Amino acid sequence: MSAPQTLFAKLWAAHEVMQRADGMSLLWVDRHLVHEGSHHAFAKLAARGMAVAAPDLTFGVVDHYAPTRPGAVAPDIRRMIDTLGQNAAAQGIRLFDLRDPGQGIVHVVGPEQGLTLPGLLINCGDSHTSTHGALGALAFGVGATEVAHILATQTIWQRKPKVMRIMVTGALGAGVAAKDLALHWIAKFGADGARGHAIEYAGPAIDTMSIEGRLTLCNLSIEGGARLGLIAPDQVTFDYLQGRAFAPKGAAWDSAVADWRALRTDAGAVFDREVTIDASTIAPTVTWGTSPEEALPITGHVPDPALLAAGAQAQARATLDYMGLTPGMALAGVAVDEVFIGSCTNGRIEDLRLAAAVLAGRKSRVPGLVSPGSALVKRQAEAEGLAQIFVGAGLEWADAGCSMCVGMNGDLVAAGQRCASSTNRNFRGRQGRGARTHLMSPAMVAAAAVMGYLADVRPLLEGRV
Repeated sequence: MSAPQTLFAKLWAAHEVMQRADGMSLLWVDRHLVHEGSHHAFAKLAARGMAVAAPDLTFGVVDHYAPTRPGAVAPDIRRMIDTLGQNAAAQGIRLFDLRDPGQGIVHVVGPEQGLTLPGLLINCGDSHTSTHGALGALAFGVGATEVAHILATQTIWQRKPKVMRIMVTGALGAGVAAKDLALHWIAKFGADGARGHAIEYAGPAIDTMSIEGRLTLCNLSIEGGARLGLIAPDQVTFDYLQGRAFAPKGAAWDSAVADWRALRTDAGAVFDREVTIDASTIAPTVTWGTSPEEALPITGHVPDPALLAAGAQAQARATLDYMGLTPGMALAGVAVDEVFIGSCTNGRIEDLRLAAAVLAGRKSRVPGLVSPGSALVKRQAEAEGLAQIFVGAGLEWADAGCSMCVGMNGDLVAAGQRCASSTNRNFRGRQGRGARTHLMSPAMVAAAAVMGYLADVRPLLEGRV
């Protein structure tokens, strides 16, 4: 009898074509997602006179440079969008362009279209490809050279990572979301805490989590150093996928679900590392620094660099200077200049519903932008009356795209301005040169909008959810 296997090991073995003497494995790629940044890879193929090996398994999405507000599109942005369109047309690739009713952020579009399915190996030239692991897929980001290799061969060379299981017991409290769980574990273990590992999330808190929450959790796995995040598919997964545009239909669906039910870690399987987190101990969490690991409960205080290890003090002082914060000050009450709700981390319908629950009947004290994760999410939010709540609160309702998460389309935070953001990274300059970013859940962003400062969302949600 074979030894018990982890889910990750099963998926890896199913896609391994061969292994070199140096331990590198050649893996078959089931779905390759490309966006505007793929132009270098297409150029490499063109220079060699090569065609895309499997255009039917390759899908293009306009997202990073997608304009989300009315007005003229800058020539450099238009050029990036047009180049992807030209490459997709030349190679026969299905493209979700700006005119497509399914357009949106690649890591939102994949799951909602049913392109992301349990058991598949999915690659994209974007680090947050780990998002797709929420549906039981083996999904990770790749670099430009690897994108070219996949386009040319539909395979990728990879070294097999170690496997880590994060067991989440208990239940998240009211007003506490998957984003808070992710920021909590990243702060606890550090930005390198899972380096060299693939993470499988499991436990009661994961079993009861929505697909939207699972997508958020897997999305942020890489911010803790992991190669990818993974959750075993279950009935919640199947219910989410059934009827999606690219999901199997009829008898093929029944057959697929039967196969997917076997995609679980065997009892007794050994992980290289295991940690346990009690979800009931987690509070709404916000970042204070310039890395997702620099996060604390909203009830916390800005750390004092003098109390840190000697080697970390200078960096902490520089971070606080950049962020305009002083040691010991309470996080609750830090004034914000604007807010942003959106991104591949938190731009789905559940995210917008929670933010709208906070904002309904209230006014934002600061300007802000809400950019849904896809055109489908936008239409659903408008049909449910969520968009009207955002506009009524004084926020701008925009089109779908990466938007202010990375600012490639011109949506930026001005230097010195403080933004409460539902995005995935608070690196220096991520949202604009000199911008000060605080990461948090969409509901917490809404709370900051209502109060005009970082605030605990729980009192604002009482009686509303």
